[in-house]
Amino acid sequence: MIEIRFHGRGGQGAVTAANILASAAFKAGKYVQAFPFFGVERRGAPVTAFTRIDDKPIRIKTQIYEPDIVVVLDPSLLDTVDVTAGLKDDGIVIVNTEKSKEEVLEKLKKKPAKLALVDATTIALDVLGLPITNTAILGAVAKATGIVELDYVKEAIKETFSGALGEKNAKAAEEAFNKTVVYEL
Repeated sequence: MIEIRFHGRGGQGAVTAANILASAAFKAGKYVQAFPFFGVERRGAPVTAFTRIDDKPIRIKTQIYEPDIVVVLDPSLLDTVDVTAGLKDDGIVIVNTEKSKEEVLEKLKKKPAKLALVDATTIALDVLGLPITNTAILGAVAKATGIVELDYVKEAIKETFSGALGEKNAKAAEEAFNKTVVYEL
């Protein structure tokens, strides 16, 4: 089973990203589970969301405490939240940031096996006109992990957002896929 934990802030779409990733994996024939965890439910407050993906039915109903993959939608969370808490030794961290690998690693409490960086905020602003990074970051997830193909991600995005909005969000994911830099550490 692959367990993914998303870290974002209210209004950035972390919960939607977790659901879209689950939908994309389901399209690929996998069993999935996606759910949020809210602390203080207000715009800008830290939000955590989870996705599980497996080849067999998923019976666990708990939060994810030892993720294989951590996705950070808001880089300011690196200063306030231990996003690597419980990260497996062979874990992957994917961060929306314009900062360098060294700058990001300096903020992580645990060094991941693989680090993927993409400036999803700039991509979202360029493509969508809004700093909502959830669909862009899914392109980075597809590239860094290989757990689901980009085509399934784009298809799930277009089902979540209809018409032109779906097309733009799918484009943001594809652009992020192409611009994500993955480091083996």
